[in-house]
Amino acid sequence: MHRIALGLALAAALGAPAFAQEDLSKINGSVTARSGQEYGEVSTVNGSVRIESDARVGETSTVNGSVTVDDGAEAESLTTVNGALRIGERVRVSGEAMTVNGALSAGAGTRVEEDLGTVNGAITLRGVEVGGSVRTVSGDITLGDGTVVAGDLLVEKPGMSLFGFGRQGKPPRIVIGPGAEVRGTLRFEREVQLFVSDRATIGPIEGAQARTFSGDSP
Repeated sequence: MHRIALGLALAAALGAPAFAQEDLSKINGSVTARSGQEYGEVSTVNGSVRIESDARVGETSTVNGSVTVDDGAEAESLTTVNGALRIGERVRVSGEAMTVNGALSAGAGTRVEEDLGTVNGAITLRGVEVGGSVRTVSGDITLGDGTVVAGDLLVEKPGMSLFGFGRQGKPPRIVIGPGAEVRGTLRFEREVQLFVSDRATIGPIEGAQARTFSGDSP
């Protein structure tokens, strides 16, 4: 999670997108990467970001606002501090997908090459491939059918994560649904409610006791 802080603090100043295209950035206001077009860095501070279908963009970030990525788009990375991160179907992210305060969702056929995570916000993945790990502190996690996590699934202890915070609240609810797979370790540094389908495939569990369920959901 330490890489989120670095990326959010320096995105505007140090971004070096692989896509050699014009940057799209504002301080106040929303930005939109148009369908089928190519851009370099896409960023704003106070506003939302939308990446339309089949657009190709570099590092994408905002501080106060949501990030929405439509079907078939490509991005180097996706980050927001205060806002949801909504990723459609068949999206390719060559780096991380991270939010601090906001939900994160992604649809079928999407691949995130590196880590995916939140601090305070639910994670919902359906038919998604994650090349790294899935991380949270206080958010629920639901891995739906066809989701594959190559790395670990980690729920961090509040106060030990990004910026030293994370809500205490009720224990996060972690659901590994039928047809989902976690190849690494399921590691829990705080109390959670862990539900694992009898048709899921998982690695070793540390710090929690799994409850097995049948059917589509616990």
